[in-house]
Amino acid sequence: MLRILRYIAASLMVLVSLANAESIDVAVNGTLMRGFALEKHMLKNHATFVREAKTTSIYRMWSIGDKYPAMERVLNGGTWIKLEIWSIPQANLVNLLEEEAKGLVLGKVALADGTQVLGILGENYIVQNQKDISKWHGWRAYAESMDMSSNKTDQ
Repeated sequence: MLRILRYIAASLMVLVSLANAESIDVAVNGTLMRGFALEKHMLKNHATFVREAKTTSIYRMWSIGDKYPAMERVLNGGTWIKLEIWSIPQANLVNLLEEEAKGLVLGKVALADGTQVLGILGENYIVQNQKDISKWHGWRAYAESMDMSSNKTDQ
């Protein structure tokens, strides 16, 4: 019961912060990160990099055709994922989401420091029959292991 109350309290805190903020912190875990091909979408929407972070150990990460990742919250067998926190003007969040691939959605992401932020997650249907890349703990490490230079910008 205490766990449920903590979850509800954390969810309410996220909603209150959204209602009072002109900008929103958003966790990104793939090609929207610094140095990757879709970072330009973050910049076009006037987002600014805040910090690197890790999730709690309740996620799996999948490579969707080696083009982009999908992070999925799981009940069992999860691990931590390294990601980036960006601040984006509230008015531009919808634009950013419309540019995301089908099956990537906005949801709550639990961070290792005990906080929650909104973040990009993969719906269950897009991870079916895809490559589990969770052991790399993030898209950057996986992309480097695969020398996915086409996923990177010219920076």
